Amino acid sequence: MKCKPRLTGYLWKMHQVLKGIRVVEVAQYVFVPVASGILSEWGADVIKVEHPLRGDAYRGLRRTGNLTTSGSVNYAIEHANRGKRSMGLDLTNAEGRATLSKLLATADVLITNLLPESRARVGLELEDVRADNPKIIYARGTALGERGPERHRGGYDHATFWARSGSQHGSTPEDATRPSPMPSGAFGDSAGGLALAGGISAALLARERTGEATTVDLSLLGMGMWAMASAISGAMMQGESARPMARVPAFNPLAGTYRSRDGRWVVLGLLQGFHQWPELCRCLGQESWIEDSRFANAEAFEAHLPEVQEILEAHFSAEPVEHWRRVLSGLDAVWEIAQDTLEASRDPQALANGYVAELDAGDGSAFRLVSNPVQFGEEPNRPERAPEAGQHTEEILQEIGLDWDEIARLKSLGAVN
Repeated sequence: MKCKPRLTGYLWKMHQVLKGIRVVEVAQYVFVPVASGILSEWGADVIKVEHPLRGDAYRGLRRTGNLTTSGSVNYAIEHANRGKRSMGLDLTNAEGRATLSKLLATADVLITNLLPESRARVGLELEDVRADNPKIIYARGTALGERGPERHRGGYDHATFWARSGSQHGSTPEDATRPSPMPSGAFGDSAGGLALAGGISAALLARERTGEATTVDLSLLGMGMWAMASAISGAMMQGESARPMARVPAFNPLAGTYRSRDGRWVVLGLLQGFHQWPELCRCLGQESWIEDSRFANAEAFEAHLPEVQEILEAHFSAEPVEHWRRVLSGLDAVWEIAQDTLEASRDPQALANGYVAELDAGDGSAFRLVSNPVQFGEEPNRPERAPEAGQHTEEILQEIGLDWDEIARLKSLGAVN
């Protein structure tokens, strides 16, 4: 199935809600670059400041999660850096930092994930940046937050977002011999980046209304705890740690996950339990279960929940998953088939909503990328290619008023690429 065609011209420009906003990114890897990539997809002019020789360290990684990048397209870089421009600038060079000041004077947002020590070393603390531009939104993405004894530490999402927040514990069965790994590379980074982009957008709105620029902070630990908020809040109320979620909740087998004959999983979401039991029975062609004395009323149903699970386990294991896909299509309730990532990329519903976009690889071929899911004007987003390291340095330097002689001088000093 083909992806939905892109918008062109005037219609697309109408939905670039951040058009006219300039964002300067001083960041590496994924979490914070994802946030500015999303802002770019929403129309902002995002300038990624990279080291003039090394670029973003993430460019050197050819493996994320359990997939290896090969060929001319690095999908990991494309995911986090869609639609940006790149400028090679050495911030440890006095001339390079002075050049950044000129760039920041033209910007609406600075977004960074530098650690406090690094920010201080290159003059990127709040007071430094506000000296360059008092109206700039100052956004930080950190591992552990801007306060507390560990504010100086870095982190990655598989450790800080996933493990420290309780997500790993909550997804690991109690009888497991090893903890559950994070299900995808950049799993927490992608969620956190979207949240940070939303926070920056709110700060821009506040500045528009009040004239005052604010700071925006988000950490991987905070994002992980927000994702686990229901379990953590419940644990605090009850005074004990939440147990890992069961495959089939003991209190409601109709909200469980069942294995099909071919080893796939059918996920039920009938949260009203007994109230929806007759409808499920009829859908499965098992009207006799409705009349079964064990399940004849709510009280009896509640008393025989293990038997409900037992008969559903046996029933779903008797046929392959495609059979259940056809049968359950007639059920007016929530259910899904657990898909793998390739199946998700081909899901007709995902394609119809523009959650997968097609981009030109530059060699006559095309590749596909997941679009960010927040859409405007009832149209899908339109991601653009990530830049090469330092691809737009001269272009941006000219935009901030430097002539060719000055650009040549900065190059000779190693301040720019």
